Amino acid sequence: MEQQDFKFLKTLSRQYKNIGAASTEIINLQSILNLPKGTEHFLTDIHGEYEQFQHVLKNGSGSVRKKIDEEFGNTISNKDKMSLATLIYYPEEKLEIAEKEEENLEDWYRISLHRLVQVIKRVSSKYTRSKVRKALPQEFAYVIEELITEKEELQDKEAYYNEILHTIIRIGRAPQFIVALSHLIQRLVIDHLHIVGDIYDRGPGPHIIMDTLCNYHSVDVQWGNHDIVWMGAAAGSMLCIANVIRLSARYGSLSVLEEGYGINLVPLATFVLETYGDTDCDAFAIKYNTDYNTKDLRLDTGMHKAMAMIQFKLEGQFIMRHPEFHMEDRLLLDKIDYEKKTVRIGGETYAMKDVDFPTVNPDCPYELSEEEDRLMLRLQHAFMRCEKLQRHVRFLYSKGGMYKIYNGNLLYHGCVPLNEDGSFQKVEIFGREYSGKALYDVLEYYARRGYYAKDSGERMAGQDMIWYIWTGAGSPVYGKFKMATFERYFISESETHKERKNSYYALYEQEEIVNKILKEFGLDPEGAHIINGHVPVEQIHGESPIKCGGKLLVIDGGFSKPYHKKTGIAGYTLVCNSRGMRLVAHELFESTEAAILKESDIISDTIEVETFQRRKRVADTDIGVDIKENIRYLEELLEAYREGSIMEE
Repeated sequence: MEQQDFKFLKTLSRQYKNIGAASTEIINLQSILNLPKGTEHFLTDIHGEYEQFQHVLKNGSGSVRKKIDEEFGNTISNKDKMSLATLIYYPEEKLEIAEKEEENLEDWYRISLHRLVQVIKRVSSKYTRSKVRKALPQEFAYVIEELITEKEELQDKEAYYNEILHTIIRIGRAPQFIVALSHLIQRLVIDHLHIVGDIYDRGPGPHIIMDTLCNYHSVDVQWGNHDIVWMGAAAGSMLCIANVIRLSARYGSLSVLEEGYGINLVPLATFVLETYGDTDCDAFAIKYNTDYNTKDLRLDTGMHKAMAMIQFKLEGQFIMRHPEFHMEDRLLLDKIDYEKKTVRIGGETYAMKDVDFPTVNPDCPYELSEEEDRLMLRLQHAFMRCEKLQRHVRFLYSKGGMYKIYNGNLLYHGCVPLNEDGSFQKVEIFGREYSGKALYDVLEYYARRGYYAKDSGERMAGQDMIWYIWTGAGSPVYGKFKMATFERYFISESETHKERKNSYYALYEQEEIVNKILKEFGLDPEGAHIINGHVPVEQIHGESPIKCGGKLLVIDGGFSKPYHKKTGIAGYTLVCNSRGMRLVAHELFESTEAAILKESDIISDTIEVETFQRRKRVADTDIGVDIKENIRYLEELLEAYREGSIMEE
């Protein structure tokens, strides 16, 4: 035995002090390997739609209802099943309604408790008793464990269980117990959650979504381009801050910054009133929803324009600072003819809708004015000192990355940049070329340095890279050759608005291309899948989210309300359990209130993507690999005890 291995076994012996302890743990781990694998839940492109997100999370994309159907079959009505499902999703709200409307509340408590206990028995059956015990709410842990654990020694188990439930009702703890059981079902029905990018922008509640994720029991996040720009803003990148505020203004969601994160926008409002008070802002209309307070419309429109102009200036500075990114075609402020009200783009001259830019000096168009510079310093300070935003962004760094390999599947937002011939596109990053997996890895490295580096130069370089990941032609999470923000605001000709996609999107139906990507990330193409977000699937036009015969799944179906008309649905989600993978299409979500009162769900269609030939067990997962390694070390420790090279205690 090598010295290093011997030292490791000595350390392990402190935890398992004798043959009996080591043997017990081997038996325990070996048995866990034969349990069914936990259910994975995949969501992407949530874009701040927190009510729909929370509903989908609560129902596990139909997983809760599926368990109810399995448990009760035809023994209860469909109406009762929907009532039970809604109780599990929204226990506090349903209890409040029941207390007002039920004629025999005690009877309702008794029936509800019995049914919830039955569902918990089913959803906990694939886990070890130890894992279930850790998930139990502390206040009711002992009682729940008694209810869901078979007591073979009891002659009359039914009377035993009934007495427990009767006592819970008699002493007035039924409401609290129902809430605890409902949340436990939500917790157990999904073992692990994957967010495949774009939590932020457009919708009204990304901060609420982030609070939910921070408290979720098991989750990972693949960064989307809209997440990465918020991460850069939290790091202090003025360029990212300008993008974040502009997008928030554009979608009428400045309240996310002001109320959700407590970021003070009064300096921006003051600047706009003083500088843009009499300025034409018609090109900067707000795309607001029914919750938007229109009394703020004129001011928010001014903020929208002010931040857009600051963004264009800061982008110009970035592009001139980094010629290696070949983004000179985005330098447009110096191509404007103010007398003719035109701009020259790509060799063509176009009329501009608006050239009323009070802060732009035509001789030095990319320099911030003194007032803009002071404003950005104050905004930078506000973003960097926002405790809640910093906590959320640290979570994204700790639980997230540019991609994820999990249980033999590859997860990423956007694309793996490809050339037209299917070869991996090379991107120059600080003097070196990268492609494929190496490109992902180097971009993630710099994104982390942009937030965590102590050296100011290294931190600045990292923040520049974060902005490139947001919008650069070689960025995997963006996946287009330009972001036509300037043209969409100022040019009427729609051909200038087009943002050409990377060749990946024309090639991802080809099996050899998908296999090549999987191999690049170290995966066996046989049985592996790519799970992809970013570009909405237009089901309304007959497009399928299942690409390349099921090897690649694009699960962005338009959670965000602005995409609903384009996609025809309100998002796709994916569920992978021990028996297979199913894709779930969601109906338009009316509101949480409607879901409670009407007991309506939002699942419109389920597509079986793959049914596994044999049921997958923990042994087939990444956790199983770790368990097998632990078993090997424990068996080596057992042998060391038996041969006397390590002494038992």
